[in-house]
Amino acid sequence: MTAVTILPVLNTNGEKSYRAIAGDRQSVGQTAGQALDALTSLLGETDFSALIVIQRFNPDELFTIQQQKRLSELMNLWRTARDRGQTLSPQQQAELESLVEAELKAATIRTEVLVQQSI
Repeated sequence: MTAVTILPVLNTNGEKSYRAIAGDRQSVGQTAGQALDALTSLLGETDFSALIVIQRFNPDELFTIQQQKRLSELMNLWRTARDRGQTLSPQQQAELESLVEAELKAATIRTEVLVQQSI
C-alpha cells in the first residue's frame, strides 16, 4: 500500500492549491482530488491502493509559519522564473530545495504519528 499525504499550499496572493506526496513523487492540483489524480498517474499504478492523509497545513514545531511563508515566496519566484524561461539563483534554488525537503520530512513525521495513533 502506498502512503499519500495531501497538503494545502498557499501562494502570496492567498490562493490555495494542493500538493500530493508519495515517497519521492509529488504533484500539485487546484483541488486535493486533482493533486491525487496527477500523483496516481505519476506512480503509473492502475490498481491504486493507498492510505491518504489530507493535512491541514497549520504551522507547528515541525514546519513553522516563517518556513511556510518563505517556501511560498520562493515557489512564486520559481514559477515566475520558469514562465520566463529562467532559473532561480543557486542560493534561492538551494533554499527552496531545503524547505521542500523540510516540509516533506514534517509531513512524513505527521503521517507516521497518525498511522501509529490509528493502529
